Amino acid sequence: MKKNIWLNFGFQFVAIIFALIFTTVILLIAGAPPFQAYISVIKGTISSMNDIANVMGAWAPLLLTTAGVLITFAAGLWNIGIEGQVVMGAIFTTGTLRLLQNSTLSSGLILVLGFLAGMVGGALWASLAGALKTFGNVNEIFGGLGLNFVATAVTIYLIFGPWKRPGIASLSGTLLFPNNLWLPTVSGTEFSPWALGLGLLVILIVYFLLRGTYFGLRLKAVGKNIRSAFLLGVPTWQYMMFSFILCGACAGLAGAVQVTSVYHRLIPSISSGYGFLGLLVAMLINYQAIWAAPIALFYAALNIGGIQLPILLKLDSSLSGVLQGVLVLFVMLVEGARQRLFRKR
Repeated sequence: MKKNIWLNFGFQFVAIIFALIFTTVILLIAGAPPFQAYISVIKGTISSMNDIANVMGAWAPLLLTTAGVLITFAAGLWNIGIEGQVVMGAIFTTGTLRLLQNSTLSSGLILVLGFLAGMVGGALWASLAGALKTFGNVNEIFGGLGLNFVATAVTIYLIFGPWKRPGIASLSGTLLFPNNLWLPTVSGTEFSPWALGLGLLVILIVYFLLRGTYFGLRLKAVGKNIRSAFLLGVPTWQYMMFSFILCGACAGLAGAVQVTSVYHRLIPSISSGYGFLGLLVAMLINYQAIWAAPIALFYAALNIGGIQLPILLKLDSSLSGVLQGVLVLFVMLVEGARQRLFRKR
């Protein structure tokens, strides 16, 4: 058993080395110094307290989206529509805060209601993708992608229409919420300990849900073999819908975090790509929730550190995204090689 653990670690290490080599080759082709580029990314995450706070701020919504996709992955589903679910969560949260900001309710209660509304918005949008899959036999990848575009269009409509700033419609978004409706953050930063605590709590709940409950066992049975699960008496379509709804609720929470602790308003790119990034994290950890927190932190650091590349080296910040995607690619390739080798043995 111990030998297998070290062997698996060795394969993962080889995948990381291959990913770094591949990225280094891309940098050399672009005429950039690879070592300096990597140092710039690292410095962009730890060079100041503000950089560290930005990483922590990115970690929270990424944990929430990763938690969501782990649930749908367990059911054998690719919820590509999670980006749209983050957006709809942000829209529902914004609508609730706008509706209640002048009420006599306390700020804390309004924020709680805003977060609940975000969960409902994400869950409702995810249920549409689930319904297309379970009742319309529409592949969840295509259905989810289509719903992502619709969610973005709804955001643009609201910003330039009913929720536009007085006298002007701007891509900068809606009016800022009053300060009392901002989630408390560390002074001078966008990092909210409340948001991070929520993200860690949700990933912990998902870990125990998938590992230690009857619901999680049935969900995995559906994901492994839906026909066998049905023959054994598992209500398969209901579990597929549950997985979409729970994932959407997690994504909606991520949207609520973006609205209340980062931007304090609704903007066109409110999801910041955390839905797709959550998919990468889930694939990299081989769908094991126990590794979600550290790997999500690593990806959040890459995401924030990449901002330094255009500033210091005149490189596009998407290079960090290349490294993130290539890392997943090589981990999956090496994992496939490992399984094939063990099967032969």
